[in-house]
Amino acid sequence: MNTAEVLADAYGRIKEVVHAAVDGLTADELAARLDDEANSIGWLVWHLTRVQDDHVADVAGREQIWTAEGWEQRFDLPFPAGAIGYGHSAAEVGQVRVADPALLTGYYDAVHAATLDYLGGLSDADLDEVVDERWTPPVTLGVRLVSVIGDDLQHAGQAAYVRGVLLRRR
Repeated sequence: MNTAEVLADAYGRIKEVVHAAVDGLTADELAARLDDEANSIGWLVWHLTRVQDDHVADVAGREQIWTAEGWEQRFDLPFPAGAIGYGHSAAEVGQVRVADPALLTGYYDAVHAATLDYLGGLSDADLDEVVDERWTPPVTLGVRLVSVIGDDLQHAGQAAYVRGVLLRRR
């Protein structure tokens, strides 16, 4: 197994958790918050997908799936096109309402497919390329891709936890 295959496997695990957290829920369950300051499943999955879309599109040198494939219009959220949820207030989290879980998983699946396509063309040497010099040390492609995996898995796990709480309340 080469490095690109390992990364593809890790991104595939995110997809599994996203689908398990979202599939079969109602719009109210996707928007439910355990308290007024908590993140909903809908926001968590939207956010983790936006982060992956934003970060992978940046290193791949392509337009984000969010705008390129019209997901921004389908979600119809009151945020600028470039918003990924970073720094959102509790009120902004509450504005992410999704009527159908298939919208969330559809967007995630489109981003996942683009991510796998990008990963498939990488060599091990590509991962050492510096992609962000604003940090000390500068961020390499490998570090950026692993960072997205870590962030996405944390948020997907949070969504799975919230789902478990909600289902026990049914």
